[in-house]
Amino acid sequence: MPPVRQGREPSPGTKGTRARYRRILRFAGWQLAVTWWYELFLPRIGLARVAERTREKRMRRFARRFHALAVELGGLMIKVGQFMSSRLDVLPPEITAELEGLQDEVPPVPFAEIRALAEAELGMPLERAFESVDETAVAAASLGQAHRAVLAPADAAETGLRRAVIKVQRPGIGAIVDVDLAALRRVARWLTHVGVVADRVDAPALVEEFAHTSLQEIDYLHEAANCERFAADFADDERMAVPDIVWERTTRRVLTLEDVTAIKITDAQALRAAGIDPAEVAPVFAEVMFDQLFTNGFFHADPHPGNIFVTPAADGADGRPWKLTFIDFGMMGEVTAETRRGLRKLLIAAASRDGRGLVGAMREVGVLLPTTETAELERAMTQLFARFGGMGFAELREVDPREFRDFALQFGHVVRSLPFQMPENFLLVIRAMSLTSGVCSALNPVFNLWDSVEPYAAQLLRDERANAARDFAKQAVEIGGIVVRLPKRLDALVSKVEDGSFAVATPKLDKWVARLERVARRLVGATLFAGLLIAGAVVSGAHAVFGTVLMSVSVLPLLYALFAPRRNR
Repeated sequence: MPPVRQGREPSPGTKGTRARYRRILRFAGWQLAVTWWYELFLPRIGLARVAERTREKRMRRFARRFHALAVELGGLMIKVGQFMSSRLDVLPPEITAELEGLQDEVPPVPFAEIRALAEAELGMPLERAFESVDETAVAAASLGQAHRAVLAPADAAETGLRRAVIKVQRPGIGAIVDVDLAALRRVARWLTHVGVVADRVDAPALVEEFAHTSLQEIDYLHEAANCERFAADFADDERMAVPDIVWERTTRRVLTLEDVTAIKITDAQALRAAGIDPAEVAPVFAEVMFDQLFTNGFFHADPHPGNIFVTPAADGADGRPWKLTFIDFGMMGEVTAETRRGLRKLLIAAASRDGRGLVGAMREVGVLLPTTETAELERAMTQLFARFGGMGFAELREVDPREFRDFALQFGHVVRSLPFQMPENFLLVIRAMSLTSGVCSALNPVFNLWDSVEPYAAQLLRDERANAARDFAKQAVEIGGIVVRLPKRLDALVSKVEDGSFAVATPKLDKWVARLERVARRLVGATLFAGLLIAGAVVSGAHAVFGTVLMSVSVLPLLYALFAPRRNR
């Protein structure tokens, strides 16, 4: 991973950046003071009910104020709001609902400013670079905006494309990102002095990861490379499509790519008009994201509705007349093979409602420290699965809030006391899964993510069993070779001792060798018994008959191990 450019305090000579920096810190400082007063001070003096009674109203007020601040300032504040709006699993609905509009609510920059930046980057007037450019923005985001264009005849002939989209950075966004990161780093340092936060989260580390992702997102050469890598990884996946890059018209601040605009994934009315059932799109989208996260390891970390289209296609996979087209590869995540194995175990444990397995997978992924005592957490997860496991968002909304409150009171102290940590890139995994769940629920209000998780997890489990069986077979061959050679070697050794060709220094060696031979034979029998029994248990899930045969045959080496005959000397 390349080093993250460290944010600096805003220069005293730049009045605009100083004002922006102070505005962010004033907002954060006031909210921390309000939180300290209501959540820490009042409960200590016996006024916890006051905090509880006003909490919902305070959450809404905070969300509205942050929404207004983000829209006014733009820049990374929009990204922070987008991340908060996707955290349905952590933040209360009063906050997430208010911040949902930040996904698309960004005013476009005047085209004259976009033209000036693009021409400076491309080194020529737009009229020379393109046959035509639409001055009306097709999309406006916090860091850049996009315009449709028609490639010049020479470029069109070389690339095989005609219509394109030009993505141009917002002018001055580099300086704004530096200021915002400096402010966020200052707030993170404040949070290290707040015990309830510092005990559970390394805020400065999270900000640095956010900074790394944000700085990559404003480098369009990096985004173009991500797009081509993603396309190569899923070139054979007929469920997906990715736009081509026009490298001749791409720089660090200007990105030109194929125009793949189609039906926005959550536009139910347009989908139905095209003969596509939104409810059929949800499980396919979930499967595609699962494959990225748990199988490939290189995944789209910002799959909000504006970045995914449903494109009608006559030759779709499995006769499906449409594909999912991904765009905007500025925010991508990557997990190592080891972490990916942990994530797969996490998914399997969640699908099988295995509280202990889930906690073990959390430890393997790195969310829990290796020395963490987890007995109480395992009990909490087991009870959580027993009551709420398998429910979709629609069903959870119907659950009596008092049940959630009782569960939180019973196990809240367990979760708060555990030393959680966020491994590198793990926030992007959480973001991707949160957005995936939100998009699927928008496509089908009664969509239950478990319906997609369980068959996917079952397939992963079958794959794990097959891998285990292959590993065992390899070990069995090696053990078999030892088993075949060991008696002969022992016999040769005994023969040498018997015929006197083996020099000895003690008359008790005969008995010692005989005893060693019996122990070796029993050890071999016991090893074969255990190996055949385990292999039968592993294989029986996929091949019941073969598994039963293996487990039955395992009795023979067991009997041999128990009643290995003495050899007469």
